[in-house]
Amino acid sequence: GHSITALFGRFGGGGGHLGVGPQDGNVIGARYDLRVSKPVQFGFSFAQGNLRRYVVDPFVAVANRKTGPVKERISLADVSVQLNLTGGKTWHGLAPYTGVSLGVAFGKHLATDTSAYRFGNKFYFAPQVGTRFFLTPRLHLRADLRGVFWKLTYPQQFRNEPVLDPGTDDDPHAVIPDNRLNEWTLTPWLQAGLGYTFKL
Repeated sequence: GHSITALFGRFGGGGGHLGVGPQDGNVIGARYDLRVSKPVQFGFSFAQGNLRRYVVDPFVAVANRKTGPVKERISLADVSVQLNLTGGKTWHGLAPYTGVSLGVAFGKHLATDTSAYRFGNKFYFAPQVGTRFFLTPRLHLRADLRGVFWKLTYPQQFRNEPVLDPGTDDDPHAVIPDNRLNEWTLTPWLQAGLGYTFKL
């Protein structure tokens, strides 16, 4: 069988230890599912999020370094494999599932961010758990929780001491004094929607 679902969601997270990654905003999207057997189906979804993040400027004094939050629009496209825990049946109308998604997130350049940091385009994977609740044989509500993993990459400038406010060996003022310019982050993504099941 096939299904289409309109989705509304909420991104959480902290944007990494610097707070410059996308976080904390609303997401809307749509999903198409193809059921290949009673327990297994594939999903294809696209969503856009109006998220927010902070700006960290490595060129200025430490006291003035972090500003924001500012808004950033993120587009997300993914493919998922879903395992229906009750197979082709429901339990009191409920059809719980688990699964995993693989996708790409597309960020837009912010003119207000002059720090050299860019979110750019990121591959991500997202384990998920959720359930559908069937109102009728064709109409259902859907809710799930995802954990989105992606890797943030910081610019080389984050390793440098600010010219106007340089630190010392004992008290460095670089944004990232330990030279770790990559960071995996986990962002929770809660979604709910209304779906329609049909056959071709």
